[in-house]
Amino acid sequence: MTTPVRLDRLRGFIDALAELLESQSDEALILERGGALLAELVSHDDWLPDTFAQPDPQRYQQYLLHADSRQRFSIVSFVWGPGQSTPVHDHRVWGLIGMLRGAEYSQGFAFAEDGSLHPEGEAVRLVPGHVEAVSPNVGDIHQVSNAYDDRVSISIHVYGANIGAVKRAVYNPDGSEKPFISGYSNPYLPNLWDLSKENAA
Repeated sequence: MTTPVRLDRLRGFIDALAELLESQSDEALILERGGALLAELVSHDDWLPDTFAQPDPQRYQQYLLHADSRQRFSIVSFVWGPGQSTPVHDHRVWGLIGMLRGAEYSQGFAFAEDGSLHPEGEAVRLVPGHVEAVSPNVGDIHQVSNAYDDRVSISIHVYGANIGAVKRAVYNPDGSEKPFISGYSNPYLPNLWDLSKENAA
């Protein structure tokens, strides 16, 4: 008998984050309090449906788990196959990254005086339960990679917009930008709202 997926955890996170955004517009407090909510969510690895945890051999997957109806926030599972990484990119909105399974490296980048882009500080290693924030105000340009070359890693990302529709950029070493909109890997959302099959006990 398979263990039921605890979708109530994700529903609870969605409710709590929506309530936070209703009551708070200060980004620093959103990152602090939202980060605590995400840390609680990723401290459990029993709620992500398998459909949204599948790697692809060619590139990392970005599965939309929830998009707020007013596009105030979106929740995404990033599934990293062995050795996969992003290009250097930005977000242009606030974001929170919570590690659910495996591990990943997040390397920040900054512009030099000549306009070129260089790594800034050491790469941060995210392990399960770890949450990191990004935004144009606290550091928005980074590259993320699976810390493992022999297994899948999964992180949960929360953004202050429908990130699959945000115009943002990937960067070349000379600092030049290539605009992109990331979109999503899945054509369908998980059904979070049908409680008829869940054990009320």
